[in-house]
Amino acid sequence: MNDPAKEPGPAAEPSAFVPQKITGPVLMGVVPGQPLAVAHRAAELAYSLDVELMCAYVDVTSYLAEEPDGRIEALPIDPDGIDDDIESISAAIKDRLREALDGTGIRWSFVALAGEPARALGRLAEGTDASVIVVGTRERGLGARLEELLVGSVAVHLTHRQHRPVLVVPLAPHAKHHLKEGH
Repeated sequence: MNDPAKEPGPAAEPSAFVPQKITGPVLMGVVPGQPLAVAHRAAELAYSLDVELMCAYVDVTSYLAEEPDGRIEALPIDPDGIDDDIESISAAIKDRLREALDGTGIRWSFVALAGEPARALGRLAEGTDASVIVVGTRERGLGARLEELLVGSVAVHLTHRQHRPVLVVPLAPHAKHHLKEGH
């Protein structure tokens, strides 16, 4: 029979935690038309931690497939569907981020990924040893609610599929937010 008085409790265990400096990049998920508030918060965090800000756009209209020669290639989900021209979407997002971040002293980069957003961001976070993943909330509206019901929240999926902290930047509930992006 165990004597509770003789079992070591939480106070008797030595502390194994040793704080270490965060060195991994801040990984930010971006989507077309996303308010700059998300980039601003992620940039402030990267600046405060003195780490790189890695911005990632995930093309949900494509998926990753391994070729017979071992190469990994992004292929369209519907090859006969409407071509959204991933290169021009990525270029527009990168240009917008360049306008917002260049000249701030923040080291940043941009990468385009393919597939399901939470999985793609999780893989990139693992591969780069990201310190935190930053995402924005969805804009309000029927379309956003329907999309969340069908595919779920990227933030929720991230918190359940990997071990890094996820910072969710709330966006204004009204369209007025787009007019005040500079503030």
